[in-house]
Amino acid sequence: MMQQLGICLAMLLFVPLMATAAEDHPAFTDRAQAGPDFEVQGEYLGEIATDRGKETYGVQVIALGSGTFEAVAYPGGLPGAKADVSQADRANGKTVDGATTFVSEDGRITGVVRNKVLRVANSAGEELGSLAKADRVSPTLGAKPPAGATVLFDGMGTDHFANGEMTKDGLLKAGTHSKATFKNFKLHLEFRTPFMPSARGQARGNSGMYLQGRYEVQILDSFGLEGRDNECGGIYKAAAPRVNLCLPPLAWQTYDVDFTAARFDAAGKKTENARVTVLHNGVAIHDNLELPDVTPGGTLKTESPEPGPLFLQDHGNPVHFRNVWVVEKD
Repeated sequence: MMQQLGICLAMLLFVPLMATAAEDHPAFTDRAQAGPDFEVQGEYLGEIATDRGKETYGVQVIALGSGTFEAVAYPGGLPGAKADVSQADRANGKTVDGATTFVSEDGRITGVVRNKVLRVANSAGEELGSLAKADRVSPTLGAKPPAGATVLFDGMGTDHFANGEMTKDGLLKAGTHSKATFKNFKLHLEFRTPFMPSARGQARGNSGMYLQGRYEVQILDSFGLEGRDNECGGIYKAAAPRVNLCLPPLAWQTYDVDFTAARFDAAGKKTENARVTVLHNGVAIHDNLELPDVTPGGTLKTESPEPGPLFLQDHGNPVHFRNVWVVEKD
């Protein structure tokens, strides 16, 4: 009988990927133009027969370009939804003749993605289970601003942003900051990273949300990655997210933020660090986290009692935003 699926997936192996030239990283912002690899990548959820009976597994399939992929399997489900991320296993795969196939090193287990279903079988060809593609949606997506909120962007124009630009379909481009400044506030923001399968690391859907123009919450296509302080939801040199809640590229995602500014005495000496709570796609990834200092790259380089803007950093990738609003608090 089959051992734990996670152990078997750990043995999956394909030929190592070739490096891609730095200039060869197309960025897709239209699902219809993203190609067949986009249809394969994503999240899969279902039950697999193991030696303990049927167990739930989640798998994230990451597109790496030219029909190659990495799969990350989680016992229990998907990240943020019962997955045991400490037991995640990774494997490489490749698409041939319309089927994306993963085979364990000993040949005992095969996984095949076709038509948005991942089917797992043993060496005898007996199906052990199937995982259907799951398109998760943030529970705060489309949240409406409450009474008294400052609506910074609703798709109708960029009047609230300095040098703000919109796409033809009414989205806000990165590389702008709000004209208004804020001290203590709650923020809702929706963002979408591009599909850049051949890019890697910080070259893949990179931007940043700077609170007060000082403290960055990273925006990056970190789908399926470990979840470090320089990946999506991370606060550089301060804290990694509690869990990587990054959805696949071209999925709309949300940040919901509760920010309390640093405090200073009459002489201008800081007496308390700034604090922040961040929900990524509805899940708390930072809870009342202290921010000891500014993040490099912001519009404001030092801490002070003065309020600051919302800054949306541009790293040269077409990251887009919508439904951005702020509620100031005491």
